[in-house]
Parts: sequence; structure tokens; C-alpha cells
Amino acid sequence: MFDRLCPVPTWLLKQGGKRFTKRRVIPIQGLRVTRFFFLATLLTATATGLAAAEWKPAPGPLMTRWAKDVSAKKPLNEYPRPQFVREDWQNLNGLWDYAITPKDATAPAQWQGQILVPFPVESALSGVMKRVNEKEQLWYKRTFEVPRGWKNKRVMLNFGAVDWDAMVFVNAKEVGKHQGGYDAFSFDITDALNAKGKNEIVVSVWDPTDAGPQPRGKQVSKPGGIWYTPSSGIWQTVWLEPVSDAHIERIKVTPNLDQESVTIETVFLSAPMWTDLKAEVTDGWRTVAEGTLRHERKAGSRDPTRGTITLKIPRPKTWSPETPHLYDLKLELHSISKTGKKVDEVKSYFGMRKISMVRDDKGRLRIQLNNTNYFQVGPLDQGFWPDGLYTAPTDEALRYDLEMTKKLGFNMARKHVKVEPARWYYHADKIGLLVWQDLPSGDKSARWRGPSGYDGEEMKRTPESTAIYERELKAMIDGLYNHPSIVIWVPFNEGWGQFDTVRILNLTKQLDPTRLVDGASGGNHFPAGDIIDHHQYPGPGAPS
Repeated sequence: MFDRLCPVPTWLLKQGGKRFTKRRVIPIQGLRVTRFFFLATLLTATATGLAAAEWKPAPGPLMTRWAKDVSAKKPLNEYPRPQFVREDWQNLNGLWDYAITPKDATAPAQWQGQILVPFPVESALSGVMKRVNEKEQLWYKRTFEVPRGWKNKRVMLNFGAVDWDAMVFVNAKEVGKHQGGYDAFSFDITDALNAKGKNEIVVSVWDPTDAGPQPRGKQVSKPGGIWYTPSSGIWQTVWLEPVSDAHIERIKVTPNLDQESVTIETVFLSAPMWTDLKAEVTDGWRTVAEGTLRHERKAGSRDPTRGTITLKIPRPKTWSPETPHLYDLKLELHSISKTGKKVDEVKSYFGMRKISMVRDDKGRLRIQLNNTNYFQVGPLDQGFWPDGLYTAPTDEALRYDLEMTKKLGFNMARKHVKVEPARWYYHADKIGLLVWQDLPSGDKSARWRGPSGYDGEEMKRTPESTAIYERELKAMIDGLYNHPSIVIWVPFNEGWGQFDTVRILNLTKQLDPTRLVDGASGGNHFPAGDIIDHHQYPGPGAPS
């Protein structure tokens, strides 16, 4: 279903049909105006096309075979959020102006060139390939127009991920701030938009890399050995989409294989006094289950509403690497009126999958998938690209790694100290690949005594560092919760930034009791979590 999503918004197809295919007689003066408008549009498109034609990657030391497929007009043009799909959207990837200034400087009066979003500024595919240190700030700027079909809608500005500390302005008005290098965020920019014509977005980003306490994985200011080049700034898709005053904000989908049911928790804004939230589960063209949640809102309230629907899934088809079956899910928000007008629609999917642990007849703990013992084998997937760094050159390249992992005979991949774009997990869901998901390490990440040097010590973080870690841990779990491919959370790797282990592992289990928790992968084991994970360099080896 989602592979057939059209990248061209429906509103554009409809407007194009009305404007250019309908035959009508118009006055000469009107004809001149129409021609002028068409000419102005053509000139703008031509200028944009020339800029795109002049763009080229920076001369990186190593380019992948997909680099030639990167287009400055439409880089990574696929819908970026496959588990929360709206029909109308506008991709803002492409050439933006950029500048690098001192950290505390205001918005630059002059720009230093163009950067291809969403590739990190240090990457060859950005066209810039410059380092940004903790004493500097990275700036982005571009313009856009709101489509006519979005009239009377709220306009959301969405970012897949920005590393690390971002501030966003629309038409010189601050619309929001965000800290976190791996989680998606959105701002309602409606009140900052111009009534007509062009609008301007400016984004400032500060990324201290390894000079700060924030999660950053293997990014360091001086790469070498197992430590890699930073990926600062915008590194995932930026896009716009229209929503009604009443709209669905997020969903949480929990399958219960033993009960043959799925629970859908929703958060939505409700503008009418009464609102119906309708859920429909389909398998192909067949409706499997449906239900409705009715909500009454207090007059004058704009607080988000939470609702839960549990639907029976009779004789569920299970999701596994061998049979990665997915059910489609559609959610509709309706106002309660004579017409029952639909005000929002979101499409998603889920898999009926269970991960658990049981003791066998000899008392040994076994990992089970869908109530059957399941041996998992797979590589450490670090997600760095020689030409795009954190960002894959194309969606085909992103999918290729996962397809090859399965072709090589693996059924699992551990996503190592990095969180990928939503489409990576979508491909894992579709292909059928189990995922062990790390939280990117941070703070004193280089603290490592080797696989045999675990001494039970933990670092002590500052209150600021602790708050940042916990916020990004929660954001990762919330953002990735609905993906059936993810079966294990890994809060720490080999003592890198490891602190307050028992509390953090218990917190992880509390945030998501449906998955297993690997305490400290390869090091400093404490009595918490589900798994003791041993690393041996060189192998093979086994703990005594």
C-alpha cells in the first residue's frame, strides 16, 4: 500500500487540472494577466532549475554508487513518515542558503552559499563538506509558498531530525526550539505565515559534537579508528503539511498476540464540541476490524485529547522475518454534525508480533518470537555513509543495506548508537528484519576498558546531562514504538556514558514493557534488564 504512495500532492494534481485543462473564454486583459502569472512562474522555476543544475557534491574521498542518483531538485522525495501518512504534503528538501557564524551571532546578513538539505554540512552530498565546531553556529534559509488548496488549514512544519540544538524562524518570527539529534519534531507555523506570496524559513543549529553531554554516538571532532565524522545540522527530511483545527497528533499501536487484539492509543486536538475517532484495520482489501471512539470536549478547551480503542483481530497473521505480514490501519476524525464531516485522516500499519522470554525444560532462559524459541543472528549496523554520513544518498540505498542483510542469511541487525530515519524501520518492517535498537551514547562516550575490563563502576553525570539523556531515551522509544521490527532496546554500549544503570534499565522497561531490554551491551552488567550481552575481541568467546 505505502509503496504506491504518490509523491505529488493531490491538491497539486487537482489544481493543475482546473487551471490548465478546462476550456474557457476570457477577456484579453485577463489573458495578459494569466500569461504574466504563467511567465513569472516559469521564470522562477527556471531559476530554481538552473541552481539545481549547477549544484554538485563536494569532492569527497569516497562516493557510493547511489551518489549519481542524488537530485538537487528532489533529494529523498519519498514520504518520510510511513506510519503516520497524510495525503497532502510539501517536501522542503533541496537547496537552501547556508552560513557558518560564531555561536552567539544573530542571523547572517550575507549567506556563504547553498547546501543540499537533508545532507549534513560535513558530508560530500551536502555540497559543502565543512566542519562546524562547538564555537560556531550553522544557519539555513529558504523560501516557500503555501498551496492555495491549504486555505483555512493549519500548516505544520516538520523536521525528521536536526543535530542538535535547533531554533526555527518563519518570516523572522520564532516558531519553536528543539534539542535532540535523533527525534522528529513539528511546529504549527500558521500564525507566522504571510497572507499572500512567499514565506521565509530560517533555522539556526548548534552542535557541540563531543564537546557536549548530548547523545551523539560515534561522532567526534577528530575522527579516527572507530570514531567518525560528525553529522551536524539538518540530516533528515523537512516538510510541510496541512491539518484541520481538529486533527490527530500521534498514535501508539500495541499488538496483543495472545489476546488476538490490537490497542490503539491516540492523542488528538478536538475543535468541535463532539468528535468521533474511527479506526479501521484492513488486510489487503478485507476489513478485519473497526471501531469508534466518541469524545466530548469542554467549551473553550484546546487541550490534547487522549483516547484508546481495542480491536479484536481474529486468527491473526503473525509478523516475523519469515512472514513479515502487516495490517493496514486507517484513522479518521469526524465532527459530530448532520453531515459528520471528516476533518482528518491518517494511514498507518502494524504487525501482530510478540517478543518474550521463557525458561526451557532445563531452566535456561530462551528468547521467543511469537511464543516460539527463536535464535537471532545479525551484524552491527552503524549507519554511516561515506558520501552522506548519517544520511543515505537515496531511499534505494537505505533499503539496500537491509535487503543484503537478509540475503546474507541474517534475521536481525543491531542498530548501533544511532537512530535512523523512519523509512529505515519501515523497510525493516516490510522486509522482515528484527532490530536491536541502541540509544546513541553521549557524554564521556570514550570511557572503555575493553571487553574484559568491566569493573562495575559508573560515571556520574551532571543534572543537565542526566535530563538530556532521559529526554532523548523517551523520545526514541516514543518515536519508534509502533515498528514491529524493533524487539530489543539497548540503553548503553560497553560502558560508554553508562550511569545509574539499574534505574535507567528499569525506566526503559517502564516506558515500553512490550519489548526486552539489553542492559549494557558488552559491559558493566548490573542486576536489571533482560539480557547479559557479552562482547569478545577477537572471538569466539563466552562468559564464564
